[in-house]
This record gives sequence, C-alpha cells and structure tokens, in this order.
Amino acid sequence: MNQINRLNGGLIDRKATKSFTFDGARYTGCAGDTLASALLANGVRLMGRSFKYHRPRGPMTAGSEEPNAIVELRSGARSEPNTRATTAELFDGLSATSQNRWPSLKWDAMAINDSLSPFLSAGFYYKTFMWPAAFWEKLYEPIIRRAAGLGSLSHEPDPDAYDKGFLHCDLLIIGAGPAGLAAALTAGESGARVILADEDYVLGGRLASETGLLSDQDGHAWAQEAVARLHAMPNVRVMSRSTVIGAFDHGVYGMLERVSDHLAEPAPGKPRQILWRVYSKRAILAAGATERPIVFENNDRPGIMLASAMRAYANRWAVTLGKSVAVFTNNDDGHRTAVDLRAKGVKVTVIDTRSDAVSKADYETIPGGVVVNTKGRLGLKCVDVRRASGGLRTLYVDGLGVSGGWNPNVHMTCHQRGRPEWNDDLAAFVPGGTLPTGLIPAGAATGAFSTHAALASGQDAACTALTDLGHTPTRPDLPAAEDAPLRISAFWHVKDAKRAWVDQQNDVTAKDVKLAHQENFVSVEHLKRYTTLGMATDQGKTSNIAGLAIMAEVAGKQIPQVGTTMFRPPYTPTAIGAFAGRSRDEDFRPVRKTPSHYWAEEQGAVFVEVGMWLRAQWFPKPGETNWRESVDREVLQTRKSVGVCDCTTLGKIDVQGADAADFLNKVYANAFAKLAVGKTRYGLMLREDGIAMDDGTAARLAEDHFVVTTTTANAVPVYRHMEFVRQCLFPDLDVQLISTTEAWAQYAVAGPNSRKLLQKIVDPEFDISNEGFPFMACGEITVCGGLRARLFRISFSGELAFEIAVPTRYGDALMRRLMAEGEEFGVTPYGTEALSVMRIEKGHAAGNELNGTTSAHNLGMGRMVSKKKDCIGNTLSERPGLTEEDALKLVGFKALNGTDKVPAGAHLITVGDPVDAAHDQGYITSACYSPNLGCHIAIGYLKSGDSRMGEKVRLVSPLTGVDHEVEVVSAHFVDPEGERLRA
Repeated sequence: MNQINRLNGGLIDRKATKSFTFDGARYTGCAGDTLASALLANGVRLMGRSFKYHRPRGPMTAGSEEPNAIVELRSGARSEPNTRATTAELFDGLSATSQNRWPSLKWDAMAINDSLSPFLSAGFYYKTFMWPAAFWEKLYEPIIRRAAGLGSLSHEPDPDAYDKGFLHCDLLIIGAGPAGLAAALTAGESGARVILADEDYVLGGRLASETGLLSDQDGHAWAQEAVARLHAMPNVRVMSRSTVIGAFDHGVYGMLERVSDHLAEPAPGKPRQILWRVYSKRAILAAGATERPIVFENNDRPGIMLASAMRAYANRWAVTLGKSVAVFTNNDDGHRTAVDLRAKGVKVTVIDTRSDAVSKADYETIPGGVVVNTKGRLGLKCVDVRRASGGLRTLYVDGLGVSGGWNPNVHMTCHQRGRPEWNDDLAAFVPGGTLPTGLIPAGAATGAFSTHAALASGQDAACTALTDLGHTPTRPDLPAAEDAPLRISAFWHVKDAKRAWVDQQNDVTAKDVKLAHQENFVSVEHLKRYTTLGMATDQGKTSNIAGLAIMAEVAGKQIPQVGTTMFRPPYTPTAIGAFAGRSRDEDFRPVRKTPSHYWAEEQGAVFVEVGMWLRAQWFPKPGETNWRESVDREVLQTRKSVGVCDCTTLGKIDVQGADAADFLNKVYANAFAKLAVGKTRYGLMLREDGIAMDDGTAARLAEDHFVVTTTTANAVPVYRHMEFVRQCLFPDLDVQLISTTEAWAQYAVAGPNSRKLLQKIVDPEFDISNEGFPFMACGEITVCGGLRARLFRISFSGELAFEIAVPTRYGDALMRRLMAEGEEFGVTPYGTEALSVMRIEKGHAAGNELNGTTSAHNLGMGRMVSKKKDCIGNTLSERPGLTEEDALKLVGFKALNGTDKVPAGAHLITVGDPVDAAHDQGYITSACYSPNLGCHIAIGYLKSGDSRMGEKVRLVSPLTGVDHEVEVVSAHFVDPEGERLRA
C-alpha cells in the first residue's frame, strides 16, 4: 500500500486516491495516474513478458508507443487484452493482470525458451517446420497455435456499445503539443472551423512532462490556459483521448475517441469508443516525436526505459524508479532528464557516448562511456559501463534511462505511399516525398525539436493552411521559449553485444538483424518479415531506426540507402469493435420491416432475414407443435380458399418515358414493345455474358409508363444494371427510372376465393371479373372508398391470384382490412416458407435457380430469348457452351418413398455410375415437403433433364448421409395446365 517511489509535485491529485489490483495484489494510486505510473510508484517494475522468449519486461516508455507493459484490464465480458499500461488511466477498482505468462509473472514456465534461444533464431520457423511434412498437422500447427497471440478473450459478448460519427472542419490539427496548440490558437482566432485532437487525456504534449518555462510561466500552465481559450471559441472543437489513426483520400481522417475507457464502465446510454470519420479541408500533423533507445547487451530489463519517459514519470506523475538512476545518452536531451531528476533529489549518473560531454548540474558524467551489460533478472540491479579509456565500472542503480535521439512521428505522412527522407543533422527520418493532400507537418514531427521552434512551426503551418483556404490569418502572440540547438552524435548500438534487443516485444536482437543479412534478406521489407522487426503492436516506433542502422552497417551502406518500411493505419492498435460500431447483433446491418410487420408480430409470426428485409416465415397457431404443421396448414388453406402474403420486398421500378417500351425491349430477353396497356408480361433479364440475371414482370399502366418487378435479392443489382443501360449504353432514349420498392405496400392474394375477397374492398366501378380483368391484366384502381391502388393479376403460387399495391403508409391498414373481410372465407396469412412450397409445387424458378451460372436454355426458357430483336446478352447466350443438347435442364424430382427426403444441394448420379465429380449429372436447387402431394419434392438441374421424364436417378448427399433414388418428373407438380390461375 506504500507508494515508495512517489516524489513531490506532479500533475496528480493526491487527495483523490484510487485503489486497484495487479495480478491479484492490491495497490493505491492517485487521480491522474496511469496504470504504469501507479505501479512504478508502488515499486512494481515487472509488468509483462516478451512474446518469443518470455523475458521479464517493464515499461519502456510513457506513451502509446509502449512495446512491453502490455496488460489485460477488467474481467469477465469487459476484459480488454493487450492494453498499454502506459496509457490506461487509473480508476478506482481497476483490475489488471499480466499476460503471456504461466503460472505467474515472476515464475513463467515458458521462460525456458530463453535458454533455447540458440535454436530459435530469426526465421527458425521457416527452417524448423518444413520437415518432416507429416508432423505439420499433428505437431507443429497445434504448438504454433497455442503459442501464438497475446492476451486472452473472454468468449462472452461485449456488453459495451461502440459508435461511429462524422465531423467536418476547415482545419484538423493532429496533436495538442506546443505546435498543435499554437496552430489551433492561430486558426481559431482567424475564424476557421477547427478540430484539435490529441490521444492523451492531458493536453499539452511534452509541456505536461517538462519543467521549462514559457514567458516566465510553467509550460503546463500555459498549455492549460491555451486549451481554456480554445474551449471558449465556438468554432473550435477540442478532443482529448482522441487518436487520429489514419489518413485517407480526399482529406478524410479516421479518429478514435475513447469516450469511456477511463471509467469502470460507460455511463448509461454512452458508447465506450467512437470512430469518427473526419472530413477536413486541410490538416496539420503536430504529432511530435518519439525518443529512440540505444541497443546494448541485456538492454531489456525491467527498470530500463527511455530517458524522456523517466523524465515524464518524474515531472508529470511524480514517480521515480528509485533513489539512484543512470542515464545513457548520445545527445543533450539525456542531460535534461538528469537535471530534472537531480532537482527532485534523485542521484544520477550520466553515461554519454560523446567524449566532450559535461554535466549540466550536480551529477556525475562519464564522457565517452557506453553501457556494455546490465544485471538483474526480474529488475535492473546494476549497469556495467566501459569508460573511454577501456576500463569497466559497475553502477548499482534502480533505473536506467536511455536516449539515442528522437524520431519525428512521420507515420501519418506515409499512409498514402509517402516516403520519409533522411536528415543527417537529426539522424532521423523526416516527412518527405508525396504527402497526403492538404496535410502540413509541423513541430517536432518535422524535426523542430525546441519548444520555440515547435510553437513557431505550428503557427506558420496554420497560416499556410488558412491562406490556402481563403482566410486572413491572425498571429496571436506566442510565449517566449527555449530554443536550444540539437546536439547529437549518432550512436545506434554497442558492438560485439551477444544479446542486444532491438524490438523488445517480438524479441528481435541485433544478432537477428545481422543473420537476416547473412542469409540474403537484404531488402528492408524482407528484414521486417524474416525477423518480425517492427511487427509488434507499436509498429516499430521504438525499434525500426536501430534495426535499419544495424542493417546498414553490416551491408556497408548508409541508412538512407537501406530505406525504411512503410507505415500503415491504424497508428495505434484499435479495437475491431470500434470499426464495427453499432453494426452488431440485431444492428449488424439495417433492417427493413414490411408494412404488415407489426400486424404479423401481433399474430406471433416467426421472422426471417431476407436480404435486409425481415419477413414473416410462418404464422403458428395454438396447438401446432412444429413449423411444418404451420406451413402445411398455410399451403393447404391457400389452395383451398384464400391466403394473403406480404410481397412488398419484391423490387419495384417505375420506367417512364416515350421510349420506355423500347428500353425494356433491350433490357429483357423477350419482347415488350407491343405489350398492350393494361397487360403484364413475365420477363427474363440476361447479363451481358448471356447468363440469366433475374426474372420478374413488367406491367404497362400507360403508353409511357411501366412497372417492373424484380426478385427481392436482386432489387438493387437490377436497378443498377438498368441505370447503367440507360445512362451508358442508350443515353439517347427518352426514359427515366425510379426505384419505388419502399413506396408501395404490395400483397399477394391467392386462392380460389381471392377474387371474392378483393371484390369486397375494390371500389365497385372497377370490374375485376375474369372477363373484365383476365390473367396477366393490370390497372390503376381505387380501394376502400377512394384510396389509390394498383392491381396485377399475376400468380407465383399457381392459383388464381392477384397482387394489390397501395401507398406504403396504408399497408398496415390494408392487411388488417383484408384479414377482416376474409374471415368468411377462412383467409390465412402465409409466410415465405408456404410461398416457397407453392412456387416449388408450380415449378417457378427463383433465387436458387437464378444462381449466376444458369442460362435461359438451362431454365427451359430458351424460346423466350427473342430472335426478332436484339437485347443485352442475346448474342453471348447463343454460345455453344450455353446451348448444348445435354445441357442441364430444370426439371422436377419426386421421392419414391414418401418418407425419403430430397435435400437441396444434393447431387444426381445415373443409377449404376460411381459417385464422383466425373459422373455428376446435376443437382437439386430447391426442395420441400408438399402437403398436396404428401411427399418430398424438388426442382433442380439434370443433364438432358427434359428428355428423361420418368427415369429414376440416384440422389446423393454425402454431407447429410442421403443416398436413394428419385423419379424425374415435370417441374409443374400442381395444375400443370394452368387452369386454376386462369379461373
């Protein structure tokens, strides 16, 4: 409970203590702490294990670039694996556990891998798992799968919500450090619409972690005043806890806002995270820079971290690693850490690779020295230093800060194939090449590392962007700040080190990099994949440059000649749930409800997803014990009397214009030019390659007005196809299209009493008798005393049937009226299952038959492809491969035994032939139990099927264990002459 490493000062609230657990042990921290800072304050340096060798690891950084301190937060359904302890905000009751260890963090059985490291060098899996081949499935793959990955899943549904949103601005500023704040103040006071986004929960960037003054004012205090000014501007949106994760085309940026991650659970109705799509006219990249380490022997022990992180923990979180620390540096920034820590009473020794290095305060400096080794298995105990003279000295310290220089955060500039450029003065890559359109780097992201340079760079970038946008920029006064020149002597790694870690999360060593070059993996992209360098969750933010430097050295090249790998979004690891947003469970995709949906719910209907529609599948009645009973009843009652089905989901397209008939003549395979007004015609639509695309009807309501129906599944593709034909193939035709699928509620009224039922609601001036309204007639009518409607005498069930349509707003009322008026006839609603049974009994092709591989010839509709006119797909439909005599033909199949099933997808084999692909004769497309025939029936494709009526073929379905004979029959099982539908 004692925070033994807590210092004075910092930006924490000591009065607001927070209790939390780590691996079951209870600790306390303060409001403002991260999990990492709170653990360090309690003397806990060991926080994780590395991926490959399970070596003990502690935090290396204090930010989102952290490769080592990766933990699991919370428990149960809300457990969150692979979370960086350095960015996880502390809250009361937080529960955290370490990962990648068993049985405990201090004693990990898999640490034996560390002893086996000579056999697990770079690329060992490419060499080891190739032989013998028989071992792969039984031995190698199971071992790899068990070892792969970090963290664990709860296997429970995530109880939290994620959301998506859209934001628009003139200027997006990425990063709220000195450059970002200066840019935001400039743009905000100039009247531009500004979004300022930063991943941290405290804005100010490194100003929150430094002790420098701005115009005689503490840097953090100035940053807070600047943020307050920005909050007061109505044209500025300040967003903390918001990481811009990617730069995309046309000034669009992805941004993840962590709304509730800092809470035990989100507030009621609030999402956990929001993925914003930000549309910006210009953007400023003020993402700062990341300090890089120096590679040396055993540089990965808990207690070794970046010097800037050590300074941040001391200044922002008032935490030290102990009473005595060392700093290993090749530049002046390492001395800034020493000065700050010494001022807080910590004993500091600086090891500086530069021979002319001198102390900046009351601490010892070892000029020209290098760290050659460290000791302390579970935490740093001492550091071995080689002096410039060659002598060795051991320093007993609690922590070691390492500063090898700074790398500008150029990642966002690379998201559209931009290549950074090498800067010798900085010994780092800076933005260069082709930047995302409208993106202007500023501040430390460009190599402007001093506070003064960052402030000025941010203001200049804002002025450039504002001028481009036509604004007149104003330049608010900026505070005076330090402008010290960068003094660095590039030093990448200590030579002759045996185990010097480059990528600490993936356990890539300097030796691995050299081995990759030795084995001819000389491309930087090959190096990355062969060694896994830079493939950890930090994307190589702390390891890439060192790896490139070592690669360049062994290749005898300069770093720019070796090049660098490309950075890709997301900038930091992002939960898949954030990309999904609310599109999960019942909200996985939009749901369209039919006009009769709420009435159907009242009847206890069972629903099924049909595309985006939710349709009634069947309507169970009391006493019915299974779905088949309900479906059989609906089928029998419809064929006996009358049934009503909501078919609103069928695609409906209005085709209007003087050339509407000519247009449909080109779109459909059969002729429509001479279709009389008031008539409907079945149509077959072909793709350009001659394959059947869709079928439906076209009703001619006027000389220049048709209503085309499509299948539910193809409503959108057919509309797109027709628009392409109209706009691109025949732009001179006078024709217009509009989708009216949602505009009209449409119901199929089928059965012998369907006309009698409709006569009760159709206004008396309209004659719908067989003589006045024959089969395939259509017309605009009114119902129920003047409500406009459309009536079509078409049948999908093979019965006397009509389809009646009214404006959608009246759909529910019409369904209720039909049910009320049909009581005397025993009217029944029927769902998609009964509809499917009746269409199979009648032999109608539907989606299963129009599967994108069948032609009109296969469907038995070859004669519908008119030879008197041209149409899309006409020529290619005559290819020899689509018109063969023994082609698959759509026919019916009937089980010989009433109890035998005929499953869809089963294959057809000639009796006596082997069951293999070479002897495959066809397959079943749609199957059902027919309550009218009392057996299972099906339709499907059989080679030369139309000439094999009465033949018995073998039906096999190895997947479901079906193997029996069926009889080939006509697909028209019920009323083959069509007398019922013409009654």
